[in-house]
Amino acid sequence: MEKGMKGMDLALMEESSALDFGWVRTLVPLKAMGDAHLLELLQHCPAQMAFKGQNLFEAGSYDRQHVYLLHGDVELRKPDGSSELIKGRSSLFPLADEQPRPCSAVALTDSSILRINSEQLDKLLTWSQVAEYLQIDTAYQPELDDDVDWMLTVLKSNLFFKVPPTNIGDIFTRLRPQKVVKGQVILRQGEIGDGCYFIKEGCAEVLRSADGVQRPIHLADIGPGRCFGEDALVNETVRNATVKMTTDGVLMVMDKLDFIHLLKEPQVNQLPLTALQSVQAQAVLIDVRTEDEYALGHLSQAVNIPLGLLRLKTRMLNVAQEYVLYCDTGRRSHAATYLLQKLGYKVSYLQKGVNQDLDLRRQLASNKGDYLLKDGRATPVLDSGQ
Repeated sequence: MEKGMKGMDLALMEESSALDFGWVRTLVPLKAMGDAHLLELLQHCPAQMAFKGQNLFEAGSYDRQHVYLLHGDVELRKPDGSSELIKGRSSLFPLADEQPRPCSAVALTDSSILRINSEQLDKLLTWSQVAEYLQIDTAYQPELDDDVDWMLTVLKSNLFFKVPPTNIGDIFTRLRPQKVVKGQVILRQGEIGDGCYFIKEGCAEVLRSADGVQRPIHLADIGPGRCFGEDALVNETVRNATVKMTTDGVLMVMDKLDFIHLLKEPQVNQLPLTALQSVQAQAVLIDVRTEDEYALGHLSQAVNIPLGLLRLKTRMLNVAQEYVLYCDTGRRSHAATYLLQKLGYKVSYLQKGVNQDLDLRRQLASNKGDYLLKDGRATPVLDSGQ
């Protein structure tokens, strides 16, 4: 059978990879991800052992990874000869999170580390936070109350993780309901696939014949929330199993052409790096990264509205004010810009994000003071002692 919405067995994952999921759940920015998206990320990056004296990375190198120290001691050695000792669980942030690496990292003891592909992390983090935005948005639409549960199930399905985050909301406009009856065959082994199905109501069984001719054997029972037939969305292949309803029910169906349409990313207003300085006088900068990332450092006079909380914070914005959104890579700010444009705000995002420029990265490190929105403008937050 196609993979469907299997989900991951957390206990088995922790046992096989030596990951303490509870601790990993506190790391930045992993803590801002939903469980389904985080588990999808972690299944590709189990914990690794680093032995005493082993280099984790070299100064000046590009590895495009987030490297977290889980256990043990690591020394960060800078080119100027200075060093810093990092002990396991003493920091929630990745080690020397900058490309190229500003220092080398050497294990002083046998250590456990977690290496995560930065690109994959950025994609799933954006997906997860846009899904959170949509979850909040449904609360503003009481007519959707009856559909909330299955909509949230769809948002947690790894089937759609390849869809650009800007198109997540369109998933529901592409799914059409289909009433089915007990005994109805939905997919037949050996047929050409042309779509996928979510079970909204009812149950089905999965059957397979060894050669397509012999009497099929029962493989599994599936119920509400499960997806099947998804291989047909991306591959020209025949069905490798038969799915038959065991009760009456309702399926949500997506055709292959609709899925392909969802893969096309829409255009939104973007601002090149060269134009950033010229617009700062009239535009308000909004950092859409998480609160922890913002607290570590941000651009001068930027306010923080995390992507996942964007729907709750729109009341603080002024439709007449111009806003420029940014994040590390441009992916989260691109999605946030699209969502705010749909609501009628004057927004653009910093193309490619702050990671593209050394001066911007230095600004992130030097600006710690908080700003908040007041009448749509950035206002500094004064310390309690002032």
